[in-house]
Order: sequence, then structure tokens, then C-alpha cells
Amino acid sequence: MCSPDGRVLSGVMPQLVDGFVSRPETASGLEATLVPGTAVVLWRGRVAAAGPADWLEPCGKTQLAVSFAESLWQSGGVDLLFWIAASSRASVLSGYVRAAVAAMGIEPAGDAESVAVRFASWLGKTSRPWLVVLDDLSDTADLEGLWPEGPTGRVLITTTSPATACGQRQTVVRSVGAFSPREALRYLTGRLTADKDQRPEAIDLVNDLGCEPLALGQASAVIANSSLSCHDYREYFARKREQLAETESLEPPPAAVTWALSFERAKTSAPGEDAWSLLAFAALLAGNGMPDSLFTTSAVCECLAADGDGNQADRKRVWGALLFLGRSGVLALDLAGSHAMVRMSRVIQAAVREQMPEEMLERTARAAADALLEVWPEDESLAWLNEDLRSCAASLQAAAGEILWAGGCHPVLFRLGGSLDAARLIVPAAAYWRDLAAVSERVLGPGHLDTLVASERLAEAYLRAGRAAEAVSWFQWVLAAGSREFGRSAPGTISARRNLGRALAAANQLADAFTVLDQAVRDHERVLGPDHLETLGARGDLAAARRAAGELTDAIRLYRRTLADRERVQGPRHPDAMATRQRLADTCLAGGQIKEAISLYKRVLADREHVLGSDHLDTIAARGCLGSAYYAGGRMGSALQLYEQTCAGYERILGADHPDALTYRLSLANAYYKVGRLGDGLMLLRDIVARCEQVLPPGHPLMQAARESLTNIGGG
Repeated sequence: MCSPDGRVLSGVMPQLVDGFVSRPETASGLEATLVPGTAVVLWRGRVAAAGPADWLEPCGKTQLAVSFAESLWQSGGVDLLFWIAASSRASVLSGYVRAAVAAMGIEPAGDAESVAVRFASWLGKTSRPWLVVLDDLSDTADLEGLWPEGPTGRVLITTTSPATACGQRQTVVRSVGAFSPREALRYLTGRLTADKDQRPEAIDLVNDLGCEPLALGQASAVIANSSLSCHDYREYFARKREQLAETESLEPPPAAVTWALSFERAKTSAPGEDAWSLLAFAALLAGNGMPDSLFTTSAVCECLAADGDGNQADRKRVWGALLFLGRSGVLALDLAGSHAMVRMSRVIQAAVREQMPEEMLERTARAAADALLEVWPEDESLAWLNEDLRSCAASLQAAAGEILWAGGCHPVLFRLGGSLDAARLIVPAAAYWRDLAAVSERVLGPGHLDTLVASERLAEAYLRAGRAAEAVSWFQWVLAAGSREFGRSAPGTISARRNLGRALAAANQLADAFTVLDQAVRDHERVLGPDHLETLGARGDLAAARRAAGELTDAIRLYRRTLADRERVQGPRHPDAMATRQRLADTCLAGGQIKEAISLYKRVLADREHVLGSDHLDTIAARGCLGSAYYAGGRMGSALQLYEQTCAGYERILGADHPDALTYRLSLANAYYKVGRLGDGLMLLRDIVARCEQVLPPGHPLMQAARESLTNIGGG
């Protein structure tokens, strides 16, 4: 969200709960501690009470973070506020990319890792005051290379472990535990506004509940939405605690008792079995944010019918049950703003899962997987929704175990991996496909189609990650298994052979790549026909391998044939035809056929301007390529004009520090020198070197090239 005055708020913050208290006694001084240039870590602190520690973990860390962030934002203390879910590396990267787009005004070009690194670097240089909230950070490794710091910035982290941010500079660890008695009483009476005469019993109830935030939240929700008084609830609480103590070796924590009371109320509620079924559904997903649309899918409605009276549930009935659960304190409905969410404490989720019979777990897990598929959009530009759905799918995968593998891999697991790929989360995607392939082989067997698909996706992920040798190994395995199971002429086998050829070329095993790709082209022509798009793609891959080997004549011949076929089959302005024309132009330029290269680049630029617009990144790249062809042909006036336009375009869309912008700035500087504009060239080179030193790792080829040019032109 960008306000009219240019301030930016990125991310989806939870809303403050009813009756929220700022905790002036147990969490005072946060504003004074979290000054620009520092980071504060909020965690539960040491647990001294008896009973399972998990019940004591929810202590209001996130609520405190929300309160502080909103206060700083409303007071104008920060221009930039970034709320980032940080439960995994993938979620951190997604949040950084979204923040970079909002704050830096750039297109998220490149993989998520590179965009996130640019954003972290930008935070260190901007003069605008900012706050980054990393909510629910679980592992310090998830911030490797991405720690946000800068003289104008504040960092606020919520976590279950104070070791998460140890070793970072200017970091203060603050423990957040139970309320003080005064804070607890203020919270409880603030929630029980309908009855102002309950203060004496409220004081006793606060003592019974040990001032624990989770227990107070559940108890106050039940009292506020029933005819019970604090006195009545205390009696129920005492009886339930005695019952639980009989079956436990230790006295149960207050939150375990209040949960049991809320759970019983949900099971015997007016909506019948609906409330319990929805509770089970929510317990399998990401507790820190479930899109509300999940709960009204046909999959959930059918599941409720199976669990209840057999009658199909509708949206009104589902929302009635959800509202009841919210009033019971076992989950929270966060309906403020444009991103409505259902939230549920992880310890309550765990307690619900413990209560679920195996048959219900299986039925609910499959319904949750189907519901995720129903609402998952094909459009990956809906970043916030896809982030939440990925988190929900990952939580479901962990909770369901092998339930989602009955009869084969459930499609939602492939959808999760595909979303990671589409979001360019390259490293997390490779790790995900590796694990999925391993599970598929163990559960379904190495010859199962789902195992082959997962293994092929893993190989593709390795190829995108630059791990070509590992990609080759996996593509070889897929090809061998596919040939064995489905035959050498099966479409999937032919596709695997082509993919193997591409990986071999990427691994610089060019002789093997030629052999495999030659065979792949023949197989495609024989099985699919010479004009099939897969055939044209295989021929283009062979041309690329020939070019990589320096066999430019063969590469030009193959590209010309492929271009002619694509123009005939797909049309001259189809994206595939334009891309092939670009590759042919690149190869002609490399082969010294400059006149033809210029002619082709002109056509590419004209078509991309017509189809994509003048500010599209592909159009800007085509403009730069034509400039390079003019430079090679000695037409320096045209080259300079196009280089300047290309630099301006990249800086406008990607920012002046993006590697693509820096690359063409270097080309422009060299062109200035070529035409005798030594002063302009030197000034630009010094700026390029300074920017490279700020945003590129040591030893980066672009930095080395810029320094070499500066030395050659300016003598140092």
C-alpha cells in the first residue's frame, strides 16, 4: 500500500485483538529501545511454571509488534513499514520481493534471492526512516545474507528462540511473558464490557489463570459470549483442572484447562458438528494466516456434510460456525482490510490434532488439499494470497504425512512446488522438489509416474539454480526410468531426452549435448511431426548448443529454419517467434554477420514495442542489443543514442543499481571513450565502480570489467 504522500506499508499485519493492552509493566520501554539503527527480538522468556511449556508460549509477542508498528506508522515515525512473515526462507524471500516492489518501485526481475539481496542493500542506503517486522522467525539461517540494517532503520523480530538473532550488531533481546496482575485485570475487564460488576471475581479469575495471555483470551471469550459470570467460569475451571490432573503427572497449565473448556463448548455448540469440523480443518493449515475463502469452498462444505448430518453446508452455515469459534476464543477472525484471514494459535492447533480420530484426520486433510486447489489462482501476481496458500500447503503437508499420497501424490503438492517455481524462489524450490521426489520414490516406487514427474521438476529446479551437473544426473535418471516404464517413443520419454540435452549444454558437456539433442530432434519429428511446437523447441535447443560450442554456421542455419517454421505456424509476432529472431540476431552478431544482425534486431525492437510497449523489460533489452550491433558495425552515433535510452529504461524500471542497468552503463561509458568523450566516460565509470562495490559481491565479473575499463581509460 502506498499512501498519497509516498509512504509505503507492505505486508499484511494482523489486527489488534479486542481489549488489547499495551503492557506498560511487562513490556515497557520498547519505543525507547528500538531506535534507528537497532533491532529488538521479542521472545517468550524462560518458563518456570509446571506443565507443558508449549501451552505457555503464546504470550502476545505479535500483538505487541502490531501495536508498536501501528503507533510508529500513525505518528509518522517511519515512512516505510514492512511486515514480513518469517516462518521460512521462502516466506522471507517472498516478503522481501513484495517490499522491494512497493518501496523501490521496481519490477521483480530475476530470481527472488537476487531481488531480496538488492532490497536488503537498499535498506542500508536509504535516508527514509523504516521499520521491518519479521514475525515468527524460526531460524537465523532464513535471514542469511538478508539481515536488514541501516542508520535510518529499525528491526523488530518475534521468535520462540532468542538465539535466532544472536551475533547481530545492535540487537537487544527482550523477553515477554505473562501479564502483570494489573495488566491482566485491565485486559479481562476490557473484554467483559457488558458486565461492569464482575471486578471482584475477575481479580480471582486472573489469579486462577496465572495472568497467562492465552488462558485469559480463551476464558474472556467464553464469558463474554455466554451467560456465564467470572464466578461460574472459575467453578468450571476448577472442576476441569481436577479432571485433567487425574490423567496427567503434572498439574495442567491454565491455558490447557481453558482450552479444554472452549473445546467442549465448540463440540456441543449450536452449529452442531460444523464447529468441530472447521476447527479440525484450521488445525492443519498455517495458523498465522489462512485466507477466509478457504473455509467456504465446496471441498469444505462437503467435508462438513460428511462429518455432520449429511446435509450440504452453505456459506451462511459455515460463517455461522466460524463466528461461533471466534466467540469461543479458539481462533481469531481477522476481517479488517482487504485480506480477510482466519488465525489460530499453534498450540491450539496441536491440541486439536491430538483430539482428531484417524479417520477424521484423513478426511479433513484431503478436504483441505482440495480446498487449497479450489482457491489457488493461476495468476502468481497475487503475491500475498499465494504466499499464504504456500504456507498453508506446507503446514498441511507436515500435518498430513502420507495421507496425501494415497493412490498417488495429491495435486496440491505439485501446485505448491509450481508456485515456488513461479515465484522464482529458486533455492527453496529445489529443496522442495528434492524432498518430494524422495518421498514419492519411497511411497509410490521409482517407476510411478508421479515419481518421474517430481524427479523431472527437481532436475529443472537444479538447472534454474545453476546446478547443471546435478540436473544432468537427474535428467539421466528420469530418461532411463521413463524409457523402461513407458518406452523410448513415449512423449514423456522424448521430452526427457530433450531436457537432458539442455542440461548437458548448460554443464558444458557439449559433445554429449549434440548427440542427445540430435536424437531428440529426430524423435520429435518422427513422433510429433516437423511443425509441432515441441519439435521447434528441440531444434532451437540444438541451435543454442551449437552456438555455445562456437559452431556458429550450424547454429545460424538451425535458427533460420526454426524462425521460418515459427513464423509460419505461430505468426511473426508470437513471443516464441520474436525470441527465436532475437537468438538468431545474437548468433549473427557473434559470427560477424553484422548487417543481418542489425536488420534482425530492428525487427525485434519494432515488434516488441508494438506488442509489449516501450517500457517492457524485453523491449529495453532489444534496444540495448541493437545498440551493441551498431557499436560493432562502427555506427557510433546510433549506438550511443540506443545505449542512453537503454540505460534510462533500466534505471526507470529496475533502478540504477540493478546489474542489467550497470552492464549497459558500462557499455555506454566505453562508447563515450570510443568517440572521444573521455570526461563523460570517466565520470560514468567511477559511478559504475562505486555502485558495483555497494551492490555486487567481491569478484563479480561486472565489477572486474568496470575496474579494468577505468584503469585502461583513466589510468586508475
